[in-house]
Amino acid sequence: MSEPLVLVRDEGPVRWLTLNRPDQRNALSGDLVQACRDAFADAQESSARCIALTGAGKVFSSGADLKALKAMRAASLEENTADSRALADLLYDIQAHPLPVIAAVNGHAIAGGSGLTAACDLTVAVEGALFGFTEVRIGFVPAIVLNFLLRTVGEKTVRDLALTGRRLPAGEALALGLINEVCDAGGLAARIAALGAEFQRCSPEAIAHTKRLILELGPQSLRDGLTAAARANAEARRTSDCQEGVDAFLAKRPPRWAPPA
Repeated sequence: MSEPLVLVRDEGPVRWLTLNRPDQRNALSGDLVQACRDAFADAQESSARCIALTGAGKVFSSGADLKALKAMRAASLEENTADSRALADLLYDIQAHPLPVIAAVNGHAIAGGSGLTAACDLTVAVEGALFGFTEVRIGFVPAIVLNFLLRTVGEKTVRDLALTGRRLPAGEALALGLINEVCDAGGLAARIAALGAEFQRCSPEAIAHTKRLILELGPQSLRDGLTAAARANAEARRTSDCQEGVDAFLAKRPPRWAPPA
């Protein structure tokens, strides 16, 4: 019997959810996305006071599963939109969850992996972790992630990160406001436990209401933004640049971009 895609354990007030595809660097396949949605839904019925999301192995998450993305080439725009919508719904589930959600970043969080951290209420990363919205480097667009990134940092920073696709260390991510704290690897679990104790002192009803207000008082409806982004994500998958970028990444070669039209 294979292990579950999301490992669940309770430690005091903290419900730990662990992405469990370490051999694939916790890449976000459709099955993993659905398993995450199920795990977050189940947590609403638990006695936990907060959720910690982390990754098995040495990587938090490398983002989209590019092999699965390549396999979707033959799918219709509507099928690709439904697949993109599933990730958008997961990130919405995280941000709208009544419990505080902490990204316990145990290693690199790249592309959609950084998107996961941006959707969480708090992010604590280990020293040595790298972040990056690298989609443009494979001809893709960070459409869904932009909804959360724009709510997290200023637009100039978003343009820097999303247009260059560069990776940045945890210290710079902290300085830019992308994450909340940096700790040594050995202290990650203890720091999450301390945050869990802080949330235990607070009213669960007040926390849930405060989270709803944060969503409602934002500059635009997150639901509307994610609907438009899922469509843009699906359209981007069908471009020749994205297909070449995915092929090049999987073949471990530089992409051969077509000249601009």
